[in-house]
Amino acid sequence: MAEDIEKNIEKMPEETEVKAAEAAEKKPEKKGLKRVARVALVLALIILSGIVIHLADLLLRPKYMGDVTEGALTAEYYEAYGDHDVLFVGDCEVYENFSTVQLWKEFGINSFIRGGAQQLVWQSYYLLEDALRYETPDVVVFNVLSLMYNEPQNEAYNRMALDGMRWSKTKWDAINASMCEGESMIEYIFPILRYHSRWNELTSDDFKYWFKKDLVSYNGYYLRNEIMPAGDMPPFRPLGDYSFGDKAMKYLDKMTELCKEKGIKLVLIKSPSLYPHWYDEWDENMKKYAEDNDLLYINMLEIAESEIGIDYSLDTYDAGLHMNVTGAEKCASYLGKVLVEKYGLTDHRDDPDMAEYWNDVIERYEEAKNA
Repeated sequence: MAEDIEKNIEKMPEETEVKAAEAAEKKPEKKGLKRVARVALVLALIILSGIVIHLADLLLRPKYMGDVTEGALTAEYYEAYGDHDVLFVGDCEVYENFSTVQLWKEFGINSFIRGGAQQLVWQSYYLLEDALRYETPDVVVFNVLSLMYNEPQNEAYNRMALDGMRWSKTKWDAINASMCEGESMIEYIFPILRYHSRWNELTSDDFKYWFKKDLVSYNGYYLRNEIMPAGDMPPFRPLGDYSFGDKAMKYLDKMTELCKEKGIKLVLIKSPSLYPHWYDEWDENMKKYAEDNDLLYINMLEIAESEIGIDYSLDTYDAGLHMNVTGAEKCASYLGKVLVEKYGLTDHRDDPDMAEYWNDVIERYEEAKNA
C-alpha cells in the first residue's frame, strides 16, 4: 500500500505538467476565438449602425412629393428608358415649356428634360456630362435664360438640382461649382448632417415615400393644366452691361465643346416665357455666339404667337411666366418639326419596346392632363 502511494505521488508532477501543457495549448485557442468573436461583434455593430444611419438619412431627406415636387426631377432621369434622341438641359423654361409626350406622339422622338428650378448654367453642364455617362443623344437643347446668373444663388435650389444625382466625379464637380457661402461638401456626401434637424418637421409623406417616390414628371416634363392669362409684366430696367458673366460663358463654352467632342448637335433656345425680361442686347449676344460656334439658336419668344401659335390668354398657367400643357404641346410641336427637318431624327414609334414604355407615360400624362 505504501509503495503504491509513493508511486502515485511520483506520477503527480508528471501528470500535472502534462495537464498544464494541454491547458497552455488550449488557452491561446480560446483567446483566439474570443478575439474573433469580439471583432465580429464590433463589425456587426458598425454594420448595424450604418444601416440605422442610412435609414435615418433616407427618412430625413426632403421627399419633394408635396408642394415642391421639382426637387424630385433630377433623380427621375435614371429610371427612364434610355437611348434618347434629344436631351434638354436648363431651368423651368424647359421642364415646364416643352411636352416630351407631344414630341413622341407627333414625331416619335424619344426625349428627356434634365431641368430644374433656377438651374444654373454649370448645373446644366454637369447634368449633361452625367447623362453622357449613360448615352449619347443626337441633339442637346439648352435654354439660354440662365446665362443671366454668374454666381451660385441659393442652397435650396442647389439641393433640388444636385441631391438627386448619382455619385460620380461629375456630381463632385457640380457641387463644387454650385456651393453658396456656408455650404460644405461633407453635407452633400452625408445629407443627414444637413437634414438631421428635420425630426420635428416629419410628416406622413416622409414615411410614405421613405424608400420609393412617385414619378412627378413625364420624362422630365412637369405638366400643369391650369389657365391663368398673361397680364402686365413688371417693368424692366436698363442694364449697365449686357454681356454675360465669365463663369456663365465658361460653362456654355464647355457645353459647346463637349457636344462637339461627342458629335452631338447643340441647339440654343430662348423659351416663349414673358418674364424674366429677355433683353434685345442679350438676344444679339446669343445670335453672335451661335454664329461664331456654328450652332442653331432659336428665339421662340419673338415667334411665340406668329409661328408657334401661343395664345397667352390660354396657354400659360401663371400669367405668362411658364406654359401650361397646351402651351408646352405647341412649343414641342414647333421645335420637334425643326429638329426632324434639320437633323433627320428617327421616328421610333414602330419600336415595340420604346412604344411600350411611352404608352405607360402617355397613360399617366393623359390622366393628369384631364384631371
